[in-house]
Amino acid sequence: MRRLILALTIAATALAAGLVQAQEQTSRNLLDLFGFGSERTEGSSDAPPNDERLQRRLPFSQEEVQLSYAPLVAEAAPAVVNVYASQQVRSRSPFMGDPFFEQFFNRQMPPRVQSSLGSGVMVDGTGYVVTNNHVIRDADEVRVALPDGREFTSQILLKDESLDLAILKIEADEAFPSIVLGDSDALEVGDLVLAIGNPFGVGQTTTSGIVSALARTHIGISDFGFFIQTDAAINPGNSGGALVNMSGEVVGINTAIFSQSGGSIGIGFAIPSNMVRAVVDAAKSGSDYFERPYLGATFEPVTPQIAEALGLARPRGALVASVSADGPAAGAGLRPGDVVLALNERAIEHPDALGYRLATLAIGSTAKLGVLSQAQERNVDITLIRAPEGAAGGAVTIAGSSPFAGATVETLSPRLAQRLRLPDRARGVAIVEIERSSPAASLGLRPGDIVHEVNGAEIDSPEALDEAASAPTRWWRFTLEREGRLLRQALRF
Repeated sequence: MRRLILALTIAATALAAGLVQAQEQTSRNLLDLFGFGSERTEGSSDAPPNDERLQRRLPFSQEEVQLSYAPLVAEAAPAVVNVYASQQVRSRSPFMGDPFFEQFFNRQMPPRVQSSLGSGVMVDGTGYVVTNNHVIRDADEVRVALPDGREFTSQILLKDESLDLAILKIEADEAFPSIVLGDSDALEVGDLVLAIGNPFGVGQTTTSGIVSALARTHIGISDFGFFIQTDAAINPGNSGGALVNMSGEVVGINTAIFSQSGGSIGIGFAIPSNMVRAVVDAAKSGSDYFERPYLGATFEPVTPQIAEALGLARPRGALVASVSADGPAAGAGLRPGDVVLALNERAIEHPDALGYRLATLAIGSTAKLGVLSQAQERNVDITLIRAPEGAAGGAVTIAGSSPFAGATVETLSPRLAQRLRLPDRARGVAIVEIERSSPAASLGLRPGDIVHEVNGAEIDSPEALDEAASAPTRWWRFTLEREGRLLRQALRF
């Protein structure tokens, strides 16, 4: 029995020694593989072929194994805030319109408070906060809560629905923690990023991931078409939070996710910081809306058939579809059929990219366009101007009890068309604002609708619509233009 135990002990010792030796040999092989073997010298023939391989290696010390994002989070997290928006919503009584029940029940039901929760980023120590427009849309009150527990009532300085951005301002006697807006154009696919926000209202949360893609378009979030895609977990409540690079800078504002379940599946989208910076600058200048430079031209995508006809190796660029006679584009010599391939030496792959690049430039600056015209590439300098205001004319708010009551209308100009995200060539009388709980709102009218005709009368001015809406009738027929389509309505109101 003792001999058996002794034999087993000797065997176990030999096996352990063999495992240690094998582990040491494996470590040496891995070190040799990555160019860190002790026998290698600078001039040896089996040295790594380039320095890029030296960037990928095993951690050599306990300190390297314990590397953490914690210092980066500690620096950035105090500037990421919670945004609470609330509004009073009035509901129609179910008995409204019934003469019998209206004798016993009030026409108006008590208002109820509707709340939403999102995130925001403090980008200036004086209290400028960036968040998403959908977080504070139609809010009566917006409060900002800092990670240290302090809460402030905020003022909404600027909202842009097409970009889904909003700028808030809070006040205090001391400087707020803030975070620097970085250069989103410096991002590359594969870069490490952190997403900081308040998902599901559980409290400030940090997730990590990489930049999965750049310049994502047509994802159904908003009119904006130049998103950063990341696999850092983003969930409801993260909207308006920070996407942070490894230098501790904000490179994006987290906006939306692609999900069929409501939770993160690793496909999130953020608005680039260069776009955010332009909107923040507009708010600081005192503007209540974000104004884009005006070119006086419209653009379309380059299809494979058009690319082949123009001699392009692949579809790319923004095709000039139309040019206004008195705009900067016409002055620079752009003509329908030209293709814009670059802006300030950055490649333009599609019209959304051109719109993004232009929007980040200041009005009054000069941009250099790379243009393909008549099979020849040339550079064109173009001055970026403010969109023309057009003929002087004020807005009119429709009163009374017509379907247009509560709507504010104005004659379209290039500047107003830009503000409403309508084509430059759009003309007519457009709705610019709708009063909440008004007849116009109840019928689904919305800003950007162009009114062409009411009860057989052509609408060519706000005054004409005001007159038509005051007619003593309960039968209404009118024609609207919405997103390029004509909508004809006939109803009893």
